Amino acid sequence: MAKLHVTDGVKGTVKDTVGGLGEYLREQRRQAQLSLRQLAEASDVSNPYLSQIERGVRRPSAEVLQQIAKALRISAESLYVRAGILDADQSGPRMVEDAIALDPRLTERQKSTLLDIYASFVGSDTSPVASPDSTPSGQTENPDVQEDTP
Repeated sequence: MAKLHVTDGVKGTVKDTVGGLGEYLREQRRQAQLSLRQLAEASDVSNPYLSQIERGVRRPSAEVLQQIAKALRISAESLYVRAGILDADQSGPRMVEDAIALDPRLTERQKSTLLDIYASFVGSDTSPVASPDSTPSGQTENPDVQEDTP
């Protein structure tokens, strides 16, 4: 991490954000067992540019981050937050997706399948989980518990 000096002000903060992003991307690439060259090919981002991002020399655009996220099979929002493009409060809950993507015990096919299944359960929108009041009439909150009806 870059050291902050009082005179650096905002520049130091940006440098720390970009450096942290680079470290995070390097770790994600290693978790995915990809070389820099393989990630460059998969994301359609040049090898030298990816190297500069990982070293914290360059700050990529949101579009480049999205390409990298897709190639690494991680959420673009998590990269946006790390890059300082998106506020953490705006990114929404992505813990399940990130946990699946980061689990080294899963194959890429298993990760993809789990993400597809999870997306089918929660839907493509980010609406909150249904409240107990929104259960269809005649159904209980817990499907294993049946109500006695006369």
